[in-house]
Amino acid sequence: MATHIADTAHAVDVAAVMRLLPGARPRLLALGEPTHGEDALLDLRNELFRQLVEEEGYRTIAIESDCMRGLVVDDHVTSGRGTLDEVMEDGISHGWGASAANRELVRWMRAYNDGRPTSERLRFAGFDGPLEITGAASPRQALLALHDHLAARVDPDLLPCTAETLDRLLGADDRWTDPAAMRDPSRSVGRSAEAGRLRLLADDLVTLFDEQTPHLISVSSRDDWDRARLYGRTALGLLRYHHWMADTSPARLTRLVAARDQMMAENLLALAARGPVLVHAHNSHLQREQSTMRMGGEPLRWWSAGALVSARLGEEYAFLATALGTIRHRGVDTPPPDSVEGLLYAIPEDRCLVDARRLATALRDTPPAPRVSPWFGYAPVDPALLADSDGLVFVKDVPQSGSRGL
Repeated sequence: MATHIADTAHAVDVAAVMRLLPGARPRLLALGEPTHGEDALLDLRNELFRQLVEEEGYRTIAIESDCMRGLVVDDHVTSGRGTLDEVMEDGISHGWGASAANRELVRWMRAYNDGRPTSERLRFAGFDGPLEITGAASPRQALLALHDHLAARVDPDLLPCTAETLDRLLGADDRWTDPAAMRDPSRSVGRSAEAGRLRLLADDLVTLFDEQTPHLISVSSRDDWDRARLYGRTALGLLRYHHWMADTSPARLTRLVAARDQMMAENLLALAARGPVLVHAHNSHLQREQSTMRMGGEPLRWWSAGALVSARLGEEYAFLATALGTIRHRGVDTPPPDSVEGLLYAIPEDRCLVDARRLATALRDTPPAPRVSPWFGYAPVDPALLADSDGLVFVKDVPQSGSRGL
């Protein structure tokens, strides 16, 4: 069986990836990971991005990080604004700015861009919403930035409100960011009268932005216009998210995870409009089938960002999942031999790229057993979803973090 499976395995490089894909170069090439915080996986991502830049003309990488904070990183890699230390602290969310591999990615992108014309420069993006597990950001930054963009460029009589009105309705930011609201809907301001008014005004501002597109493009740079669109998407997405934080129905948590992935999908589609993108995030955010998890003891099912984007882009969206053999420093030891990971572990290579659909066909008569991880932070391969991806990257052993560099 191991010999037969080995026939589906290839080296992990861009040439092998492109041979697996059914169509031309995808506009969004998604590389998933089954756990966060392991630099060995981020090193692999960095290597693939470098190859995509040099061999396939990719110019943008998008990671599972705050889309607003990502603008700080993009400014640095494109123009040199800020120091690397400042950018890693301020520009990447979830604490991942401390990753050596993320730091190396940003350093390499800045060095690559130095002296190149604008059209050839690499771009960085976060595509997650301004969300953390403890709650969501205030919509203040995005909402006021959108208002400022419009106020500087359109007839003031067309604006639905003043910045002062928005500021008054927003109130103190700690009303929005109260971590207790994640578990207690009554602590959320998401369904207050002020929040309801803000949702209407945000919709009016985004509508005005859309109505004025020909004029706004003529008086703004394309980057400024793209950023203003991001402000509008983010303001609406945050207000929607806060609305569901205040919900008391059984669907509350499902609506929250779905709202997050909807924000991700909208950001990815906007990035894809300007050129091919490598996307890196957890497998569950990028798969085509419905995602599942348990939160607060409740089973949740929702359509991921990858599923939403794939429905729009078809073959222009490609997904590579990643599976792991061991993460011994997390207590994840040698996989059971009858699991997908166990079968791949028998292949001698330290890492390989597997034709997931051929593998699923080869295992059809002897379905592998689902692997159960002793560590909550690792999501093993679901054998039923093996054919959901265009390819499966397998990494045999994940050492404790330590980046090799590009």
